[in-house]
Amino acid sequence: MLSSPSSSSPQGYNLRCTLSFGDIYAQILIWMGVIFVSLAAGLALMGASRPIFALVGVGVILVLSLPFLLFAFTTTLLNHIALEPAASPERPA
Repeated sequence: MLSSPSSSSPQGYNLRCTLSFGDIYAQILIWMGVIFVSLAAGLALMGASRPIFALVGVGVILVLSLPFLLFAFTTTLLNHIALEPAASPERPA
């Protein structure tokens, strides 16, 4: 079995997350906009004597937009996770 000199001493890693609220602020605002637009469309359909279409419309919009929101949050979080080499103590020779 071949081993390189760097693999003889194990090196640890520190997990650091640099995610801040500003990174997801726009995503939250966009999804809130989607919710308000779907509720407005639902209220408009309620007034048109079509309450079942209103409920189905709001439900479909929310159910279809939720996976996109979760995907955006997940990818943003993963983009802000960093593995940094841990500082190893120097060994006396």
